[in-house]
Amino acid sequence: MIDWLHGLPFIWLVVVVFGAAYLVAAAISWAVLAFAVGERALAFKAVSPGMLPPLGLVFGLLVGFLAAQVWNDVGQAQTAVNREASALRAVVLLDASFPGRPEARMRTLVRRHIEEAANEEWPAMARQHATLTVVPASLAQALQLALALTPHSESQKVAQREIVGALETTLDARRQRIIVSESRITWGKWAGVLLLGALTMLAIAFVHSDNRATTAIVMGIFASAVAVCLLLIASQDRPFAGPFAVKPDALVQVMPGAH
Repeated sequence: MIDWLHGLPFIWLVVVVFGAAYLVAAAISWAVLAFAVGERALAFKAVSPGMLPPLGLVFGLLVGFLAAQVWNDVGQAQTAVNREASALRAVVLLDASFPGRPEARMRTLVRRHIEEAANEEWPAMARQHATLTVVPASLAQALQLALALTPHSESQKVAQREIVGALETTLDARRQRIIVSESRITWGKWAGVLLLGALTMLAIAFVHSDNRATTAIVMGIFASAVAVCLLLIASQDRPFAGPFAVKPDALVQVMPGAH
């Protein structure tokens, strides 16, 4: 979809999608009815209504495939964020085994990473500009700090090992959410579903070309159905953009000192 659509409030997204669907339906209806005169009217009316169910079925299948892709991407994005938040929470809990300066330093680095993720990475992921080229300095420093800890008991050895593992999980989860943030429905898939929807409208207009009122009713119903399908997909086309975007709430909730 066009990039600017993802920045629209949901109500305006509804207006744009439904308006476009009705406009296309009206244009197709007008064109077919305008040409439905003389021999062309007989030719249009001769189009078999039996072709509508296969067209509708193919359109429904294509929409289903796109919806499955979108919802799978959103699920993966939310899973990655929750996994990152859980790992950071584990770090915050375990660093209490090293009281004093190490604990304070680790919590500061965790807090800094969450703030940078929420304030810098999330907007970048929404625009699909986030990159894996640079490792966050706060996480790198936290991992170095964890490896440099000097345990004085068996419990501290276990805590150090778990902290290192949790930080590695955090890095992996961050990598996963940035990868998922690049996911989107390609223009080719959008073109396919839009073209198939328009062809189905054209077939409906042919079948009912002898009755303007029936054409208007049926086209309006199908255009509404198409708009609903496109709206559901477009509103979640990008996991970290749009009205139903995955938010950094899970990370913010585990921020040290946030409560």
